[in-house]
Amino acid sequence: MFLEPNLDPKAEQSSQGWIEVICGSMFSGKTEELIRRLNRAKIAKQQVAIFKPSIDKRYNVSHVVSHDANAIYSVPVQHSTDILTHITQTQATVVGIDEAQFFDEQIVEVCTQLANKGKRLIVAGLDMDFQGKPFGQMPALMAVAEFITKLHAICVRCGGVASYSYRLIGSEEQVVLGETDVYEARCRNCFHNEASAD
Repeated sequence: MFLEPNLDPKAEQSSQGWIEVICGSMFSGKTEELIRRLNRAKIAKQQVAIFKPSIDKRYNVSHVVSHDANAIYSVPVQHSTDILTHITQTQATVVGIDEAQFFDEQIVEVCTQLANKGKRLIVAGLDMDFQGKPFGQMPALMAVAEFITKLHAICVRCGGVASYSYRLIGSEEQVVLGETDVYEARCRNCFHNEASAD
C-alpha cells in the first residue's frame, strides 16, 4: 500500500510544485502507475506533458507504453534539458517522465527547477540495475522528492516479493533494453543465490 499525494482541488490550483518518484524493479508496474496518475490529472482538466528518453524504443517511439500495453502520448528527448525547452512551449502543470534512470545527471536539476516553478513532477524509473546497484540519477531524484512509491513485482522463481531485475544474458553493459527475453523479476534470495552461482 502506498500513499498518493493529496489531490485536493484547492491544492492543485495553488502554485506549489512537488516531485513524485515511482520506482521498483522490472515488471513492477511503474509505467502503469505513471500512466494512471497522468490520466487522473487529465480527467481533472489539468494540462499534462509526458517525456521519455529517446533511447527507449521498445514498444513505441512516441508513446510511453506499459508491459500491459496501456499507452499515453509522450515526447522522446535525448537530453534532460530538452524537457525545459518543451515545457516553455506548453501550459502544462503536470509533467510525467518515464525511464528516468536513462537520463543524464541534469535530470535532477530539471525536475527541481520545474517543481520550484509550481509544476507537479511524476517520475518513474528503475531504482536498481541488473547488478542490484543504484541506477543512474534515481537515488538523487528520490532524495529531492516529496513522495516516493516503491512498487514490487512477483519473483518468477519462488513467487515472493521481487525488487530485483535479473538479467538472463551475459552482457555486462549497464543499459541493455529488453523484456522477458532479457530480464526476470527476482526476490532478494533468488537474485543473490543465482548471482553467486554465476
